Amino acid sequence: MTAVGLAPLLPAVLPADAHAAPAPGGGARPGFDLVRDGVAVDVFVDAADDPAVVRAAGDLQADVERVGGVRPALRRTLPERSTALVLVGTLGASPVIDRLVAQGRLDVRRVEGRWEASVTQVVERPAPGVDRALVIAGSDRRGTVYGIYDTSERIGVSPWYWWADVPVERRETVTVAPGPFKRLEPSVRYRGVFLNDEQNLTTWSHRTQEPDKNIGPETYKRVFELLLRLKANYLWPAMHPYSDFFNKYRENPELADRYGIVVGSSHPEALLRNGVHEWEPWAEEHRGADGSLPVYDYTVNPGVISDYWRARARENAAYESSWTIGMRGLHDTALETKYATTIPEKVVVMNDIVADQRRILAEEVGSAAEPQIFIPYKEVLDLYNAGVRVPDDVTLIWPDDNHGNMRQLPNAAERARPGGNGIYYHLSYWGRPRSYLWLDTTQLAKVWQELRRVYEHEADRMWIFNVGDLKSIETGLSFSMDMAWDVDRWHADDVEDFLAEWYGRQFGLRHAREIAAIRTEYYRLAAERRPEFIDRNIFSVVHHGDEAGRRMAAYDRLLRQTVALGAELPAACQDAFYELLHYPVHGAYLMNLKYYWADRNALAVRQGRGAGSNRFADLAEAAHAQETALTQRYNTVVAGGKWDGYINPYPSQIPKAPGRPAVTRVARQETAGLGIAAEGNEIGAQRPLSFSSATRDRRFVDVFNTGFLAVTWVAQADRSWVRLSSSGGSFTEQTRVWVEVDWARAPEGAHDVTVAFTSTSGGQRFDVPLEVVNDGERARRRARGFVEANGWVSIDAVHTERRLSRGGARWRTVRGLGRRHAAVEAVPSTAAPITAEFAASSPELRYRVRFSSTGSFPVTVFRLPSLDERGARRLALALDDQPPTVLSGQSVATGNRGDAWARNVEEGVEKLTGTVTVTEPGEHVLRVFMVDPAIAVDQIVVDTGGLPAAAYLAPPESYHPVFNPEPDTDIGTGLDAPNR
Repeated sequence: MTAVGLAPLLPAVLPADAHAAPAPGGGARPGFDLVRDGVAVDVFVDAADDPAVVRAAGDLQADVERVGGVRPALRRTLPERSTALVLVGTLGASPVIDRLVAQGRLDVRRVEGRWEASVTQVVERPAPGVDRALVIAGSDRRGTVYGIYDTSERIGVSPWYWWADVPVERRETVTVAPGPFKRLEPSVRYRGVFLNDEQNLTTWSHRTQEPDKNIGPETYKRVFELLLRLKANYLWPAMHPYSDFFNKYRENPELADRYGIVVGSSHPEALLRNGVHEWEPWAEEHRGADGSLPVYDYTVNPGVISDYWRARARENAAYESSWTIGMRGLHDTALETKYATTIPEKVVVMNDIVADQRRILAEEVGSAAEPQIFIPYKEVLDLYNAGVRVPDDVTLIWPDDNHGNMRQLPNAAERARPGGNGIYYHLSYWGRPRSYLWLDTTQLAKVWQELRRVYEHEADRMWIFNVGDLKSIETGLSFSMDMAWDVDRWHADDVEDFLAEWYGRQFGLRHAREIAAIRTEYYRLAAERRPEFIDRNIFSVVHHGDEAGRRMAAYDRLLRQTVALGAELPAACQDAFYELLHYPVHGAYLMNLKYYWADRNALAVRQGRGAGSNRFADLAEAAHAQETALTQRYNTVVAGGKWDGYINPYPSQIPKAPGRPAVTRVARQETAGLGIAAEGNEIGAQRPLSFSSATRDRRFVDVFNTGFLAVTWVAQADRSWVRLSSSGGSFTEQTRVWVEVDWARAPEGAHDVTVAFTSTSGGQRFDVPLEVVNDGERARRRARGFVEANGWVSIDAVHTERRLSRGGARWRTVRGLGRRHAAVEAVPSTAAPITAEFAASSPELRYRVRFSSTGSFPVTVFRLPSLDERGARRLALALDDQPPTVLSGQSVATGNRGDAWARNVEEGVEKLTGTVTVTEPGEHVLRVFMVDPAIAVDQIVVDTGGLPAAAYLAPPESYHPVFNPEPDTDIGTGLDAPNR
């Protein structure tokens, strides 16, 4: 157990969806030794069983050897005499297994006759001459395969042992519990991935796996094995111009069938045809009578296109496949219809296409042509909603908006169709308004929320996840596959428990909770803005205590925790830790850091700084260089260079992550001069610094040199109870001075204070005004809700005074969702909208707020940008007993750049603004009502006159005696440029 220092993989940390049943008879039974005293127990698979089962049994041999150092033998006939044996078999295909079932000695209740279910159980004297056996029995071939891989996980072989270099702990004795352990039928029938935008995967595959190919059989073997270990069964293969199309090598579909993987194709690839590679040669061979090349337009060349589809259907008829019907243009472009220009005309064409494809499948594949799927993606969704007739036995695959928000879900009639419904969901994406291809950045709580909503709408036949080129999506993919198998395993308040369990299986139990917390905060920061979406002037470096700096300080703390934790792990864990945690955290940190310093550089130039401007430029470029070195280490050092070419934020043929930001340098001048910029001001101090005894604020003043020679300065406040972090000194670049109030000494009431900054050599003086409001400690203690201060009230939506359920609907907390630490969601997602009589019929959130101002004030509700293209996205807002105002959000994914939908997916929230009227100071109740279900609210901000318009994030949460009694003002200070 100490070979690599990992904690034991206890039965309590089994794969989340393996259900353990009590042993018959109730008594404790001894475990089953797979390896003891240097001897491994043989593995038996009946000669009549499926090749997929035989192949997976070979992986079990290898896994036992990885753990115990000795390889079991694989038998195809039963031994005459054996004290112990592993019996692997599929019900109906293994006589020895069927005999145990008939004798009532193998418990197959809820397994037999089910889809992909299995039982693993120790049986005494299972066959003549065999004393004891570990029986792994599946309801079908994949059920048996999954039972095999469950056993591998129980002995400590992670599904990611190869793809993420997770170490396997060596043990002299390898034992499994007697069971029975049952893997029950999955929640979703087909569960798989789409390898897409795969340039990095192609580069790596060509360099390290198959130099004569661009993703071929050797690479797909690794992919197939990983999918099965994750309990997936379905694949859309890589399809871009820089990778070889799947059917180019006939070994590929043959291998998939031998592994038990169902192969399908994406929305532009009808009937397993890869248009990027295959249409042009086909067209060349089928020129028109006049020698012209046929175009991929069904209104122009229906016969040539139909024959093109038919050839692939005939070629792959023998394999277990999924058949995509319908049509789009070549290479993920819109449908081309020269002779159908209106929506109704295009609907007719699509109906003809579907009928033709169905005829082809009936004639070439017959009854085995299932599942058939129709994917209303982008413009095809408009055609579907306009009247395309999809046969009832075809599965409708509903797409998200490419950013993790389901566009629409099946209605009652669509749910009743025998073909059922599924989803196509993005964990990685190339397209509008921005692409995210580099890191795994979608919050698992958001994935949970949307998949839960999907399942409640009975879209449970097929879930396909776009995972880009696979690596970096390890955590998100594992969670998605767990959800697909057992959608009830994780709940709104325990998604972080998945992370603890999953990382515990990779690195041992000791650090599981700490790693889970790190990963949760990593996802939260990405929810504010994905690192792939970072740009110039996104986060303010002026407002809210330098909100960009506060964010970078959070990243800095996260990275420090990550590095410290990594240092405690044994050497064998370092590669996996780098891949699964260190690189994503450090890479996201540096991507944000270089743009933070670049924004500080640009501001410094506008402010007229001298040497400090160049200092910020140096820091920005240094951060980019560190990011480059970080990636280079992944490709050349980690796992001995195994991932050469795989990790690349800046590929040549697909969208890149933000690169080196432009910076400006100032020519050196032999001058010196003093300048200041107070928080809330780009230059000078026109906007006063505000301080409240409720929030006990901390504000900054940047003091800088307009030249390059040393400046000596002093600062002094005209009230003794105002404290400065520095009262003077000498520098050549800049310094940041923090201003605070000693509330124990400050008199009650409103005060105007001045802090003077003076150059001792040049005689320059700058006065910074302070507005201080001290309501006294007694008023602070008496407050019962959120307290207005500095011109606003900022509320985390989960911090409710009261929640009221009505009409069978309620608000629930979803931990780890949104820009803060949790959000509230109106559920169930299938509830009926409430459009009137809100106070009597709508579930409600209540917040107690103490206002010192009066007037009509804008209230902004930050909601998570869910969609419903056949409905609406609404909630209602009221103060006290005033009539509620309905706020309507974006419900349609336009696919454009620069509009409301684009802004929402870039920012991760939609800001809905209404108005409330405060007629008198004091305590009031702010009320939020559900109008449409599945609305999730993150934050609420009331602007009473002091909210800066240029900030990106909501202000830090206001004082609340319970939820926020000590507002955190000591953040945002750790990343200031060094004092020089």
